Amino acid sequence: MIHKTMISMLFWLIGLYIAYCALLFLMQRQMIFPAGFAGTGPGSPRLPGLEVVWLSPTGARVEAWYLPPAQKHPEHRSPAVIFAHGNAELIDGCAAEFLPVTHMGAGLLLVEYPGYGRSEGSPSQKTIDTVYQAAWDWLAARPDIDPSRIVLAGRSLGGGVVCQLAAKRPSAALILISTFTSARAFARRYLVPGFLVRDPFDNLTVLRSYDRPVLVFHGRRDDIIPYAHGIAVADAAPRARLVSWECSHNDCPPDYSAFVQEIRRFLHDAGLLAPRR
Repeated sequence: MIHKTMISMLFWLIGLYIAYCALLFLMQRQMIFPAGFAGTGPGSPRLPGLEVVWLSPTGARVEAWYLPPAQKHPEHRSPAVIFAHGNAELIDGCAAEFLPVTHMGAGLLLVEYPGYGRSEGSPSQKTIDTVYQAAWDWLAARPDIDPSRIVLAGRSLGGGVVCQLAAKRPSAALILISTFTSARAFARRYLVPGFLVRDPFDNLTVLRSYDRPVLVFHGRRDDIIPYAHGIAVADAAPRARLVSWECSHNDCPPDYSAFVQEIRRFLHDAGLLAPRR
């Protein structure tokens, strides 16, 4: 009798675990891409030269903002930075933060995710990757931009987005802020097998074969994407440098001016701010 009870309890626990895994499998995209939490945003700010671009590589319209270099040089083409934000952000909150890039002589392209803000569609690794490839193509086709000096930058989830873009399009450098090794690395946090993750964003695989300069920022007290991820990300890339901050996830970087100076130094050392004729 006891034996039958134990077997019955075991089957009940297995069934409960399977139901739990099934629920997480169905809900994972709402957890990874909380577009509703991000809201719709206030819209494009009044910044000199800002251009609103609508990309439709999947049939759904996705918004992007382009800001030209603060000082244009007609005799040569400029470098540019493509930035991908975190999973609960919008491009609306990133324009002012990364505006200093334009004062370094680079263009800035902020690309939204499908289903976020005023953009149509549904977010997934596949749809986001398709949109970002279209964004790279749009930027590289501009006569005032040097395609060989396009830098990819991303924060948190955005780090995974630009790593995947780096595997599909050329880039001169990567800037990764509070970025994870792989989405599958978080599966064990929820006690589920990694193969159930539909959008793996396998950053380490990309970085191991990425031979361009990489700048990694990560907070030692990050409670969302642990600091160990930042170390592993930097260790994976052959030409990476890790900048560690005494901060958590949502307050990284804690020193904005130092953050901007680190980016300026990185781009200068990589030879990306020097004009090319």
